[in-house]
Amino acid sequence: MKSIDIAQLAAREGVPLIDVRERDEYASGHVPGAVNVPLSELVDRLDELPTEAFDVICQAGGRSARAVKALESQGYDATNVEGGTGEWIAQGRPVEK
Repeated sequence: MKSIDIAQLAAREGVPLIDVRERDEYASGHVPGAVNVPLSELVDRLDELPTEAFDVICQAGGRSARAVKALESQGYDATNVEGGTGEWIAQGRPVEK
């Protein structure tokens, strides 16, 4: 499984970001530009995922790692964001609500 850290995520440009946290978590604050596809809905919303490589984030990295493993088995080019949104916020980076 491919992984990146928060600094690498912040430096990336043009790579879609999927936030697999639940809707209420996403609404409370997310990485700018992240698209919410909750892990609980992921199987039913595969058609909404990018066809190109994309990153997957959650709160701390656990759910996104599970999502990436499942997506890789389906042929998606997905990368886990270690540390998640919690680490993004802890580093003082901007969030959208």
